[in-house]
Amino acid sequence: MKRIILTLAALGCGVLSATAQPGGMGGFFQRPQIEVKFDPYVEAPAGFDQERADIPHGTLDLVEYKSTTVGTVRKATVYLPPKFDPQKKYPVLYLLHGIGGDEREWLQGVPNIILDNLIADGKAVPMIIVMPNGRAQENDRAEGNVYAGFQAFANFEFDLVDDLIPFIEGKFNVQADKMHRAIAGLSMGGGQSLNFGLAHMDLFANVGGFSSAPNTKMPEELIPDVEKTKAENKLLWMVCGSKDNLMYNSSRLKAFCDENGVPCTLIEYPEGQHDFVVWKYGLYQFAQLIFK
Repeated sequence: MKRIILTLAALGCGVLSATAQPGGMGGFFQRPQIEVKFDPYVEAPAGFDQERADIPHGTLDLVEYKSTTVGTVRKATVYLPPKFDPQKKYPVLYLLHGIGGDEREWLQGVPNIILDNLIADGKAVPMIIVMPNGRAQENDRAEGNVYAGFQAFANFEFDLVDDLIPFIEGKFNVQADKMHRAIAGLSMGGGQSLNFGLAHMDLFANVGGFSSAPNTKMPEELIPDVEKTKAENKLLWMVCGSKDNLMYNSSRLKAFCDENGVPCTLIEYPEGQHDFVVWKYGLYQFAQLIFK
């Protein structure tokens, strides 16, 4: 317990409760809210996350890649879109999980069904989605004290850049440029996505954070060069539930962006908690905006 408290204190956040929720962090932190102008909330249509029998379906597979960063063979879940053609080039979305999850956590959010429906309706372009394990350490299972593994989540930056992206681009026929590469995630993965995506604008032009956690860096660290970000980032998009204790992390970045004229979207999900209701909505909206 002492180690947990010290770790959380180092992040500048207080422990309020230990409510277990998907993603693992929403019940722990609360900070004063920052007044920002939220972007309009547009409700997702009924059935957006329900499987439809009358449309083509993509596939899910588990792949393994050698990580020079960790020194092990690591796993990732991969979604291939309907009517996948290995001769065709596809854009890639890297979709990251929360502190209590792994390469399987996003399956609770049915990303395959959401994308199948969007693609069938012509609302999203066919894309590959890579759902890796964002815990870059030898034992990357979500077990024991998951809050002691913050450094492993930070180390994933190197595993992603040096190992996973080259593996994916060697295994699949993809559009290997930043305009056709996106990164987004939930909770801890949302913080990772903002941290890594904005730090590597040569790799990612599309960045999303869903209920981003306290691992999210300060805005001045995320965007040290405002003009460079304006020129190179195509999409910076966030969502967080209105009842989520982690709203502070997203609203802090939104306020900075608005003050400095950096295009940035933050949607407040009405009555939203720290759960897949919000994160499925986030994926539904984000997927429609990227690669177009």
